[in-house]
Amino acid sequence: MRVGQLYTELVLQVSLLTKVGHPRAMTISSSHLDALKAFGYTEPEARFLYLVATHSGYFVARQFLGFTGSHWGKRTTTFWAKLHAQKHARTECFPKSGVIYHLFSRRLYRQIGRENLRNRREHEIEFIRRRTAMLDFVLANPERSYLETEPEKVRFFCEQLKVPSHFLPARTYHGQRESQPTIRYFVDKFPMFVGAEPLSSPVVTFTFIQGSEANMTEFVHHLEAYLPLFRQLSEFHFLYLGRADSHFQVAKELFDSLVAIPLQSDAGGDIVCYFEIRKAWDLKQYSSLSEADLIFRNHAKARFVGDRFEHLYRGWKAGRVTEGNIRQEFGADGRHHSVHFAAQILLRTSLVDAESTDRTVQSAEIMPTTSSSQVSAPPDTAKSFTQARIERP
Repeated sequence: MRVGQLYTELVLQVSLLTKVGHPRAMTISSSHLDALKAFGYTEPEARFLYLVATHSGYFVARQFLGFTGSHWGKRTTTFWAKLHAQKHARTECFPKSGVIYHLFSRRLYRQIGRENLRNRREHEIEFIRRRTAMLDFVLANPERSYLETEPEKVRFFCEQLKVPSHFLPARTYHGQRESQPTIRYFVDKFPMFVGAEPLSSPVVTFTFIQGSEANMTEFVHHLEAYLPLFRQLSEFHFLYLGRADSHFQVAKELFDSLVAIPLQSDAGGDIVCYFEIRKAWDLKQYSSLSEADLIFRNHAKARFVGDRFEHLYRGWKAGRVTEGNIRQEFGADGRHHSVHFAAQILLRTSLVDAESTDRTVQSAEIMPTTSSSQVSAPPDTAKSFTQARIERP
């Protein structure tokens, strides 16, 4: 394997929750906590509301119970009463999703500098399910250093990493006829965090949360929107999150074909070489192939996998796609990239049995890109907290 060749590895993880009553601390500004406590909320309630307002806007009862280590009773009843009495949250009921709490108060958001977040607005159930999934991830990973808001993300990439703003994923919104269009960045709001590497440039982890419909077209559009930014980074991690592992292999293939392989040095040349060897093999011209060609073919077959490369090969073989087209699409940018891909089962935050006092992580490191191993996830072993009065979205 040549030096600098990029690999991605698929890591399937099932992360169980921390023990009840001992949540890992997340750094939250004391001024933000004091602003929420001024409404009459306790310290744990203020912490929970800050995370909801910042990352989701919506939550369900199991998330509050899991975060605070509480059980149904006076404590939870008092919390719900505070929310409703001060008109900070409303309850919304959806078929098959039960009761969902929407933190919508402009006054509350203003107190923590989040007044302009869209989390305050009403949304459809699919949007809400994904937002509660985001909150599940944040609650299960409180030790991460999150880039919480759009301005914080823009400052990090543009000022700290010196990435020009036109490389950031953006969407333009047009208001009234006389008003100027507004450009918003990172509108997907998926959790994003920075590693703690004190002696080197900070490494970002991007996430994508699979929707209930598992629409892979959405995932493709997401990667395409982020690719210009990915090209500016020497190293980054990408975490694909889903409630089940049914689409993990497809997600990995798409990530490889749309991101990992295009970022490799001279990926276009390798694709053309693979196509030439594959064509000779298909035409049964075995005598024209060396042992090195066959070894390269076996590696490339696993590396360039997926519908995108199958369509590209057929187009090239038929003469509709030229070598120049391939080199232009997969051309190298002269920068060394270290890219890490993982897929993780996202469990629902809940109470766990008191006997389960340790956090367990089960993982299976499957392979680099050049392996043909099959993907399988560990079984879901988390015990879920259920109540007759509420269902889990």
